[in-house]
Amino acid sequence: MNVDAGILLLRVVIGLLIAGHGVQKVSFRLGGRGLQGGIDEFEADGFRGGAFTALAAGAGQLGGGLFLVAGALTPLAGMVAIGVMTVALTVKARNGLWVQHDGYEYPLVLITIAAALSLAGPGRYSVDAALGISAYPLWIGAATTLAGIASGLGVRALLHTNTTPPPGKRKI
Repeated sequence: MNVDAGILLLRVVIGLLIAGHGVQKVSFRLGGRGLQGGIDEFEADGFRGGAFTALAAGAGQLGGGLFLVAGALTPLAGMVAIGVMTVALTVKARNGLWVQHDGYEYPLVLITIAAALSLAGPGRYSVDAALGISAYPLWIGAATTLAGIASGLGVRALLHTNTTPPPGKRKI
């Protein structure tokens, strides 16, 4: 059994998926609708902030995802991924758990894996290990996990308008 290979697989797949979400928020790549599409998505979900919100989310997902792929500053990368996916979870919570009904199942899976990576560390095949910092204390993983959740909930509280968008803007 090789735990390091398993952690590498998780980091690469989840990191690339999260980074891909970021690319979609701000460009026409990977099926994205450009920056205006990212702005429209956040507005349809009831968020204010326009381009700043879309750019911050896109940059967070892209950066956090790529840092997870590389295994660089892994607990911090996990924190960023947890934060942006916590926002997504809050948006989808009203639809229930299952993804078939646009529920929060997928964001919850990404949050859980990012938290597990923050707690477990990046493994031997990582930038952190190459720099000799792969053995993070447990409290760092726990603190960054909690900070990620808190930051996502904070973004929701600060930027969500709590109003129903007009029918033409509503994302279904």
